[in-house]
Amino acid sequence: MQIPSALVNSLQHVKGFNEKKFKEVHQSGEQVTSVRLNPKKIFNFQSSIFNTQLEKVPWNSHGRYLPERPSFTLDPLFHAGAYYVQEASSMFLEEALKQAIDLSKPLKILDLCAAPGGKSTLIQSIISKESLLVSNELIKTRVNVLSENITKWGADNVIVSNNDPADFQRLENYFDLVVVDAPCSGSGLFRKDPGAIAEWSENNVEICGRRQQRILADVMPALKEGGVLIYSTCSYSEQEDEAIADWLMETHALSTIRYPLNTAWNIVETLSPRRNAYGYRFYPDKLRGEGFFIAGFRKEGREMGSGKKQVGSGERQVVVGGNSSKKLVVSEIEMLKPYLKDTEAFFFINQKEEVLAIPLQHKNDLSVLRSALYIRKAGVKLGTVIRNELIPDHELALSTILHPSVRRIETDKDTALQYLRREPIQLETDGPGWALLSYGQLPLGWIKILPNRINNYYPATWRILNK
Repeated sequence: MQIPSALVNSLQHVKGFNEKKFKEVHQSGEQVTSVRLNPKKIFNFQSSIFNTQLEKVPWNSHGRYLPERPSFTLDPLFHAGAYYVQEASSMFLEEALKQAIDLSKPLKILDLCAAPGGKSTLIQSIISKESLLVSNELIKTRVNVLSENITKWGADNVIVSNNDPADFQRLENYFDLVVVDAPCSGSGLFRKDPGAIAEWSENNVEICGRRQQRILADVMPALKEGGVLIYSTCSYSEQEDEAIADWLMETHALSTIRYPLNTAWNIVETLSPRRNAYGYRFYPDKLRGEGFFIAGFRKEGREMGSGKKQVGSGERQVVVGGNSSKKLVVSEIEMLKPYLKDTEAFFFINQKEEVLAIPLQHKNDLSVLRSALYIRKAGVKLGTVIRNELIPDHELALSTILHPSVRRIETDKDTALQYLRREPIQLETDGPGWALLSYGQLPLGWIKILPNRINNYYPATWRILNK
């Protein structure tokens, strides 16, 4: 692996950079594989590709290192949302958030550049159930995989949007926390993705730096006074890291956040040259992870929850969904009760015969967000109402709001993979009707048992092709 000489030369004066060791680790061929477990989906380890002795990622409570990279596609628990495959260095986001903000409070959070969903699922795992996460992606082709990963994670307090950062200026002073994992030149991923080397150039670093400034400037009005901004990249270049930190503090009313670190982690603390903004660099020759940079800032002004009125605050009643949506009648809500842990915790929207469940405390939030953004997914889609029957949706099957008494049929790995390929399956059953097919004690999706066959309701667009 030939690291671009222009990159190496640009890093000579950067704190923590050791040219010899940096080159050695990139040329070693070593690969680090890590996953982050879903705390809301406890599974049977004996049915999994893991074992109970996995080494922990030191800065993340749910991160684990794997001894080698398995075929995740052929693991049914991956499709059930039991874990997310995520690079270990980027899991430091949990530590950054825990030190910067009180996660036990009800917060409004924006993950601005969210696809494919690693940081959003991490955030959702550590915030309170009263909090609301808006997971946004600008590129339409990437929103599908983001929505899919949020669905697999099972969360009900997430809204997925497809908007340009500038659109969030309509939500002035709205979010307590904004996370911007910015598009970058990608030098931190050279070891993981050698193909990224061919795309790297000094010109691309400059282009990325300008794009990062635009993204940050566009979203800044949406951050509350007293709120927290987390900025990160997978780039080693100062132009995309410390220089952006300086620019942020020079152009916006922000103060830097310093994170006390465990020295055993070997994360390198840096200071930006002009404004002494704290940043944190991850080098693969110093720790088990890829190249990563992260910095935290607090927007100066009033403390969160006081002072300037937020968009959407107050006691006003709102109409959710406009003319295309309608409220469910009592009989329809009764129809949902066997499927949900607590129907009283949600309000329901019937939108073109599809029923959505939204946490009750976010009713006004959804109305405000719909008036400002293009919403791709909200809450949990429960299913479609046809002739007074709920045809349950895949989102409901994977959600954590599903009632534990819903009929389940546990199956073996071979049958689970047949199901995930959307092939016909054979099962011993105790009668007709809807049921969840599960593996390792986690639902994979719906089947409908008929007198002479079993219908496979796994989404056609999600089916796996590997044999």
